[in-house]
Amino acid sequence: MADYGALKARVQELSERAWDVQAIEARIKKLSKEGIPRKRLNRDEVVANKEQILRRVQQRAEEYNFITKNCAQGTALALLEEFGLGTMEIIKALTPFPGIGGTGQMCGGITGSLITFGLYFGSDDRLDLEATGSTINTAQKFMARFQDELGYQLCSDLQEHVIFGRDMAPGASQQNMEAFAKAKGFEKCSLIPGIGARLAAGFIIESMA
Repeated sequence: MADYGALKARVQELSERAWDVQAIEARIKKLSKEGIPRKRLNRDEVVANKEQILRRVQQRAEEYNFITKNCAQGTALALLEEFGLGTMEIIKALTPFPGIGGTGQMCGGITGSLITFGLYFGSDDRLDLEATGSTINTAQKFMARFQDELGYQLCSDLQEHVIFGRDMAPGASQQNMEAFAKAKGFEKCSLIPGIGARLAAGFIIESMA
């Protein structure tokens, strides 16, 4: 069950955060230039450091969302970086995904996470239907947990009921986007990719354990 009091307090905290823009941009530029480093994950080490990893993923998703102004990219980049998955081309491909093309539909905190599940749980064998089914099952469980944590899955609903008290519809017009930015929308909406990435990372770690 979503704790709206705690969520709104976190939104306020994000709106007042002193973001280290220079350091975050430097990290993104390095990833863009050098690519996402591959990792050989040690199951025991990852499981033992679960809480530290979850906190790091959440914070980085918040930071990347704030800098890129893109919740789908922020979510996926934090996850891909943490687990050594994919390429920056995948992050580029997520450019139109916030609210599904800015229409207020599925939140980028979900779509960025699902992309990560495809890379982590999916199979290179397109005929491996068992892996496909298992990955979809994980996606459904994740979406149910996201719904339980935040109460909603659509961008417009999250804005209205969790972030602002109304749908700001930033993708509807340049005027709306300016109003969204003025209301510290990019700071406040960092809540969602942070939570989405944390939940997704939890599923990956749980699968190891």
